[in-house]
Amino acid sequence: MSAELLLYYREYKDNNKLTNRAGCGTLYRRISDDGMEAGGVKNIVLIGMPGTGKSTVGVILAKRLGYDFLDTDILLARREGHTLPELLAAYGLEGFLQREEAMGRELRRDGTVIATGGSMVLSAAAMENLRRDGVVVWLQTPVSVLEARLANHSREDRGVAAPADMTVGEIYAMREPYYKKYADLTIPCRDGVDQVVAAVREALRNEDLQ
Repeated sequence: MSAELLLYYREYKDNNKLTNRAGCGTLYRRISDDGMEAGGVKNIVLIGMPGTGKSTVGVILAKRLGYDFLDTDILLARREGHTLPELLAAYGLEGFLQREEAMGRELRRDGTVIATGGSMVLSAAAMENLRRDGVVVWLQTPVSVLEARLANHSREDRGVAAPADMTVGEIYAMREPYYKKYADLTIPCRDGVDQVVAAVREALRNEDLQ
């Protein structure tokens, strides 16, 4: 998986467009009873680009719903004993993605808001595991906002899993089909955190998931 993904990254950079690879479709899935129980959704899985605010939104959302909260970036760092930038430096992009995938496909939680790393959607095995026990919410943030938030070496500090020569816009364009593929709900993030949390809760209520 990771070797093919690295090739896909490079093809995007070289061709400045997305190729029609398997697993890159734009299917939106209607929420079904999968991943649900009598009390409602088992987990709420937040996906989206680095700089979107998944962790910030997730903490507040979990508090208001009475759920636990888990940040997979923090979990990966604690599991490996290194920060994300250290993992990328030590193992490279391929090794990082392999470790992220292994963690994602083994994760078991209940009643938890899960903020995923921005690259988690690149692993089909991890995402199928996460969506099996919950509803996946894409926090969709404009590229211009992401560029501002990831300026001044923030990408390096955050440990963004992408080639250093790719722009934020290119990373977004490459990952967008994956976010679309796995999202049960899409929430535009153009306002403040409280407004985004309220929009997520409203979307869950509209789908009878809260």
